[in-house]
Amino acid sequence: MLSRIVLLAQEVPDGRVFALDTQTLISIGIQLLNGIILAVALTFILYRPVKEFMNKRTERFQSKVKEAEAAMARANELMAEYNSKLEAIERDRDKILEEARLKAADESRIILEEARREAYEIKKRSLESVEEDKRRLKEETRSYVVDLASRIAQKYIAERMDAETQDRLFEEVVARLEDAKWQN
Repeated sequence: MLSRIVLLAQEVPDGRVFALDTQTLISIGIQLLNGIILAVALTFILYRPVKEFMNKRTERFQSKVKEAEAAMARANELMAEYNSKLEAIERDRDKILEEARLKAADESRIILEEARREAYEIKKRSLESVEEDKRRLKEETRSYVVDLASRIAQKYIAERMDAETQDRLFEEVVARLEDAKWQN
C-alpha cells in the first residue's frame, strides 16, 4: 500500500497539492520539532503555576473540610453539653416536684389536723350550747308546769272544796314547805 501512495504522489502536477517528497517530510519534522519545543516551553511556563493553583485549591478544600470537621466536633460537644444540662434540669425538676409534693402533703396534714381541732371545738361548743338550752328549757318547763299545775289545782280546788278544807290544806302545804329544803 505504501508503494501505491508513493506512485500517486509522483503523479501530482507541478502546482502540487500533496506530495510525499523530502520537502514535505522536512516540513513535517519541523512542525513536530516546533510542537515538542512548544510543549516543553509551555510545560516550563505553565506547569508550575497550574500545579501551584491546584495545590492551593486542594489545600483550600482540605482546610474547609478540617473546619467543617472542627465545627461538627464542636457541635457534637455542644449537643453533649446540652443533653447533660437537660438531664440536670430534669433531675432538678423531679427533685423540686418531689419536694413540692412532700410539702403539700405536710400542709394538707396540718390543715386537716386544724380542721379536726376546729370541728371538735365547734362540736364541743354546740354540745355545751345544747346542754345549756336543755337546762334553760327544763327550768322554763318546770316553772311553766308548776304554774299550770297550780292553776289547775286552784281551779279544781275552787270548784270542789269549801273554805274550811282550803284552809286546812293551805296550812299543811305551808308546814311542809317550812320543813323541806329547796333543791336546785
